[in-house]
Amino acid sequence: MLVSHILEQKGRGVVHAGEDTPLAEIARLLAKRRIGAVLVMGADGALAGILSERDIVRALANDGAAALTHSAAAHMTRDITTCSERDHVDDIMEVMTLGRFRHLPVIEDDRVVGLISIGDVVKSRIAETVGEAQALREYIVAAG
Repeated sequence: MLVSHILEQKGRGVVHAGEDTPLAEIARLLAKRRIGAVLVMGADGALAGILSERDIVRALANDGAAALTHSAAAHMTRDITTCSERDHVDDIMEVMTLGRFRHLPVIEDDRVVGLISIGDVVKSRIAETVGEAQALREYIVAAG
């Protein structure tokens, strides 16, 4: 299965914030949308970083409540691993596991076209496995 299949099912909408957005505002956005990360976009509209729940927790642990006034740029991950729609889900799962991160921006022609989470990847693998099992059952019944 390809990343494009995940995006077709979940949609291509991406929640994002600007580099100057305070962490408190991003925390509210994450809670409201029930998501684990937002993409941080630069003034030019290009992907500048990603800010996850973990990043916010680290900021709070280091700087206390004052961290909530800090900008997204102060705590976001700048060295971002990305994927394309043509990447295979098995490869993405390995990249996410080895990199120990849960969100992966999908880039096509230097443009963000989606964001997939480890939950999206696991859900797609389960659906694929269930489909394969059903096909085998049908084959066995037909051959019997």
